[in-house]
Amino acid sequence: MDAEQVANRRPLTSRSTGWARFLTDVLIRTGISPNAISVISVGFAALGAGLLILRPGVGSLLVLALCVQLRLLCNLLDGMVAIEGKRQSPTGALFNEVPDRLADSLFIVALGYAVGVPALGWFGALAAAITAYIRVLGGSLGLAQDFRGPMAKPHRMAVLTVACVLGAAEGWIWQTQWALLLAAWIIAVGSVITCITRLVAIARQLRAR
Repeated sequence: MDAEQVANRRPLTSRSTGWARFLTDVLIRTGISPNAISVISVGFAALGAGLLILRPGVGSLLVLALCVQLRLLCNLLDGMVAIEGKRQSPTGALFNEVPDRLADSLFIVALGYAVGVPALGWFGALAAAITAYIRVLGGSLGLAQDFRGPMAKPHRMAVLTVACVLGAAEGWIWQTQWALLLAAWIIAVGSVITCITRLVAIARQLRAR
């Protein structure tokens, strides 16, 4: 990450926690690159999504919830290793964005298949990708990248994690999937709303110039 990329980092309070700094120090000592950590995040997404589609059930939902959190952990640590470990690379911006879009799509598409509405999953994944496109578009226009919600990446993953835990309990007790279906709709509709809010914010800033 260069100076501009650092300035446009997603604001996360977890970066200042002791456990995050400890894990960052451990990873820096191992010599692993930030780009590798970004790629590993896609591996967690593929594992969770694959289990959800191929072996749907209570166990798969709990594994998916874990994989979502491990993906987010990788997203946190890759930037911290790059900055604190002074391991920025010329391709860091690519690895910071592309694995994120792949992981998002894997999770959200799998969610659509899990609830029996594949089109909803594909639409949600597309809407989520467009939220990121709009954020980067604002940056390309000389504005600070806008990470606002209501359904930015951390919000999408929080909804998915909660839905997996609730869905596991729901499936165990009632053998239904209402929590997952609701989550798929919340992510899809919330992502569309996020696209609109970000576009409106960008338009206002451009007019104010």
